[in-house]
Amino acid sequence: MSSRARLSLTAGFLATFTALVFVATSAIVVETPATKGFFNLGETMVYTAALLGGYYVGMVAGGLGSALADMYLGYPHYAPGTLIIKGLEGLIVGFLALKLKRLNIKQWRLFTLFAAILGLFLIAGLGYSYYSGETHMYFAGLEFVLSIPSVLWIILGIAFAIGICYLGLKVDPKVGAEVLAVIVGGLEMVLGYFTYQVAVLGYLPTVAALEIPVNLGQATIGLGYLRI
Repeated sequence: MSSRARLSLTAGFLATFTALVFVATSAIVVETPATKGFFNLGETMVYTAALLGGYYVGMVAGGLGSALADMYLGYPHYAPGTLIIKGLEGLIVGFLALKLKRLNIKQWRLFTLFAAILGLFLIAGLGYSYYSGETHMYFAGLEFVLSIPSVLWIILGIAFAIGICYLGLKVDPKVGAEVLAVIVGGLEMVLGYFTYQVAVLGYLPTVAALEIPVNLGQATIGLGYLRI
């Protein structure tokens, strides 16, 4: 492939995935009043861009698409942080996935088991601790109260772990590498927003911490979407 063709392909990936990240972030918005932020499904496309387009596409599309969505939705105070945080998230996921895929089959299988166990604890632990019982959600200025049984999160965590093990051990041994890359990228996003809210927006750490389970939920949903 010529350099011009590669450049054209990369530009196409960048434009397409930037638009997809923007749409995914803007499509469903659940407000978090304590930090004037919001829950969204943007991680689904940030991870997809990084895994399909590579770390450069993941970085640009993840950062730019998400920041544009912040501006469009009326959260401009988050846009500068989002540009960096989501950009780093896409970069980490794409870079780690590329590096981990160069390992051998035995190492991939070990990563699959590790990723399945880690995903189980993230889904079951977070859901059980933060999203069980009465959960208050805000959408379009309205408050909704959902009643979610705690056992549901345990079932979902076990189902996720079984699915990852099946895919990684029976279908595609590289699955574990992708899942682990996504988990590391997601944790960077969570830590990044906590730091931004405290250092830049001036929130107390106790207030900024209220959004940690929300951002962890975003990352976990993005991870689950990739493996459906």
